[in-house]
Order: sequence, then C-alpha cells, then structure tokens
Amino acid sequence: MELMKNKVYRCRISDYTADGTGFAKIEGRAVFVPRTAVGDCCDVRIVKVTKNVAFGRVEKLVTPSRARITPACPVSDKCGGCCYQHITYEEELRAKEKKVRDALTRIGKQDGDRLLGITGAETTEHYRNKAQYPVGRDKEGNIVTGFYRPRSHDIVPVERCLIQSEKADHLAGIVREWMTEFAVPPYDYETKRGTIRHIYVRTGEKSGECQLTLISATRKLPELATLIERLRAAEPSLTGILINHNQRGDNVILGDRTDVLWGEPMLEDRLCGNTFLLSPHAFYQVNHAQAERLYACAVDYAGLTGEETVLDLYCGAGTITFALAAHAKHAVGVEIVPEAIENAKNNARRNGAENVEFYCADAGQAAGRFSGIDVLVVDPPRKGLDETARDAILKMQPPRVVYVSCDPATLARDVAELCGAGYTLEKAQAYDLFPRTFHVETVVLLSRETNPLTVEVRMEVETGEVKEHPTYKRIQEYVQEKYGFKVHTAYIAEVKRMVGLDMHKAPNAVERRKHEYHPCPPEKVEAIKDALRHFGLISE
Repeated sequence: MELMKNKVYRCRISDYTADGTGFAKIEGRAVFVPRTAVGDCCDVRIVKVTKNVAFGRVEKLVTPSRARITPACPVSDKCGGCCYQHITYEEELRAKEKKVRDALTRIGKQDGDRLLGITGAETTEHYRNKAQYPVGRDKEGNIVTGFYRPRSHDIVPVERCLIQSEKADHLAGIVREWMTEFAVPPYDYETKRGTIRHIYVRTGEKSGECQLTLISATRKLPELATLIERLRAAEPSLTGILINHNQRGDNVILGDRTDVLWGEPMLEDRLCGNTFLLSPHAFYQVNHAQAERLYACAVDYAGLTGEETVLDLYCGAGTITFALAAHAKHAVGVEIVPEAIENAKNNARRNGAENVEFYCADAGQAAGRFSGIDVLVVDPPRKGLDETARDAILKMQPPRVVYVSCDPATLARDVAELCGAGYTLEKAQAYDLFPRTFHVETVVLLSRETNPLTVEVRMEVETGEVKEHPTYKRIQEYVQEKYGFKVHTAYIAEVKRMVGLDMHKAPNAVERRKHEYHPCPPEKVEAIKDALRHFGLISE
C-alpha cells in the first residue's frame, strides 16, 4: 500500500536517526518524524513521500513515551540548535550510547561490547563557554540574534538560550540594542550587503573572564566608543572586545584578520591544571567540566609511564598535549591553524612545560615526519582523519593510538581502516559534551603488536595497496537493508559527484558513462546521501 501525502497514519516511534529525528515504519516504509521520542504512539501526517521513504509531522500524540517531557525551551520546536529538549536526559544518553555502539558495529565492524558506556554531564543547562550568534532581521525589520532553523538561514530569535552562558546572552543583547540605536545593519547573505555577521562570546569557566568578538563585513563601524563603554559597564568580567573582519561570500564565521578594540587579545582559562591563553580562532572544548573528564580518559588510555614520546595531532591550543606531557617523557603537538600554534607555544612558556614542542603543519604531512612515537593521539574535526593522515599513521605504526572523536560515523570509518591494517580496538568510552543536541564525543584505544602480520601490512601501505572503505558494495548493502531497494553503482557515483566527493575515493567509479540512463530518482539520492553520512564521507 502506497503512503499518501497529507494523509494521517498512526504509528509508534521505534528509534532515532543520527541527527535525533524519530524513526518509524508505516506500511513497511521508513518514515522520519522530528521531535518525537522512542515509544511515542502518534498520528503522523505525511508531508513528503518518495518511492521508499517518507517524512511526517505529529498531528496528535496518542500515547506519549515514558521518556517524553515538556521542553524547557520555548523555541525548541523551531530552533535548529537542540533536538532532545523533549525527552529525559536518561533517554538522551541511551540514544547517544546506541548511536556510538551502532556506528562501531555497523560501520567499524567491531564488537559493540568494546564500548564501555557513556559518561553524562552533571548539568544540561548553560554549559557552553562559546556562543556564536548570527544576526539578522525579523519580518517586521527588527534586528534579532538567535540561531538558525534546521536546514535554513532563517534566524529564530533567541534572547535567552538554555545551553549558552548567561553572560553571552546578556552581551549579545547589548550589541543588538547598539545596532538598533545607531542603525548598524546586519549582514544579508542574499544581497551580500550589511555589516554585522555574528556576535561571538567566549567565557572562561575557571578564570571567570569573557571576551566578545564582533564579526563584521565592513571595516568601519559607528559609535564604537559607545558600544565599548556599554559592554564594559554591563559585564565587569569582560577582558577584551575584538573585531574580526570577514568579507567572504560564504557562511564561514571567522575571517583571517582580528583587531583589538579594547582590552586583551586573548582570553585566559584553566583546564586540567594548566593555564591557557586563547585567541578567537583557537579550538577549545565548549563544555569545561566534561572536557576534563574526556581528556582524563584520553590520558588513561595512553597508558603513560613517564618514558614515552607522544605525538598529538590536531592539537589546537595544546589542551590535550599538556595533559599528556605531564605523564610522558616528551610530547609533540601538531596543528594547521597558525593562531592556535602561537597560542600553544605561549601556553607552553606560561605553564613552564619544557618537554613539549609544537609545529604548525597539516596532520597527515606532519605525522609522516616523526618516528619512534610510542603513543599517537588524534582529535580530528568532524570529518575525521583524511587519507593522508591515515596512511601516515599506518607507516608510523605507533604501538598505541588514542582517538578522540566528535563524530561516531567518521570514527568508526577510521577504526575500520586501522583495524584492517593490523590494529585492534581495545576499548571505547563515550562522553556527552553537548547535552540536548545530537553530538557526542568518544575516546577509543587502538593497539597493535609487532609481528609478521604487521610487517606485511606495512608493506601493503608502502606499495599503495590498502583498499579504501566503504566500498560501493557496502553502500549498496546499507541502502538495501534500511530502505528496501537497490541502488546502481552509477547512481552512487552520481550522488558522490553531486555532493563534491573526490572520485579517486570511489575505486570502481567511472568519469564517463558508457550508456545513457535516467538520472538518479530523488528517493535514491536521499538514501545514498544517508549512506554517505552513515559511513562518514559527508557530514551530518
């Protein structure tokens, strides 16, 4: 029986997708229903139908799940920031643990029992030390700050966010009032005109300091002295007011140049017993308390005795590097962002760390320059390790690899690659650094033994014969299992081109088609994109 658009069906939500959307089966077809909880029995109106999947919205909640609660946030059904405001925190942790376990088993082909559990946060409110508010206008033309609706550039006005710091909300309000009073226009991404793009506030959990950065598309701003005076009067803990110049045409938040309008160029904070000076560009975990637990786990998994040399790729301002250095003979940090490396070097001097050194370089290229590494620690961005970094790790063959991940899918993809080349997944632990959102961090320990098999694997890497995963067959199997239909390899190649993936990563793809064929149907495009997200080839 075909599902009909606008028709209402009764169903029970059985699972969550990777982005926290509810999942149900209706007439044998996958249906995605946002803002639902596992166990909800609800009447769902179908709003979009493809050949094998559909999308719906709740018309009536017949029997609510035991995990369902009333959202504390008044715009939780509109804002794209949080997806789990409507369920208990216990249910959220269950969903996140399952997400990591499923990734490790389905993508990584590992034993799910290697995941020891998930460590939840002590608080789910006002935990973020970093806020970046887009600025725009509402329908009446009023200047607003807030967060984007899901999959759009429409701003949902938010004056008090439950996960941002209260200082950040307060300072954003001061800037908003200044913009209104002195007719400072927000930047319009469609017309490419206007001034203020974002308001960026970072706070120090331990130091109590805060720093505000205006991201502007123009060099000159009116009445800056007035703004500075008002900000300083409103928040005594403010130590620096900066302006970042961004004239790019895309949606990248920070530009390359930052100037100080008043105060200090760096924010100070303390983490894991070390003091850090942070520039706006420097990476720093947004949840301080959970970051200390996460890094403690990484140090524990490293198994240091004080005699080891440790290499920390993607080191940022050196937060993990310094934690490792306290237990190692020598620690080396590598990061591609120059400002972050300057922060790290300054932090080393500030903390008196004499057994640490930092290099500004691409992770993959830098990894190939080092030898004699006892423990390798990687904390890559959401896209995971690139091919160059993976190959460098396999050539280095460190006995232990500690992988800190913010995306279970790309983590599992990389674990599959490394385990296929001689490593063993020893254990993993998930940490919730982002309560009420679908994001989750994981620490994984991989180890290897020096044996003939390892030598053979190294020879394979050096001759370039290691196969790339996932194969087209694995993508086809995923789509067949989840959606119930088959997809041709030509369709997979078409969608890969569509999303901008390099075709050298598609081993059996062709640049020219031998025969004419119909374009990939929309429902198969969506299914293949879901598979690419699942295997970590594109972001969520």
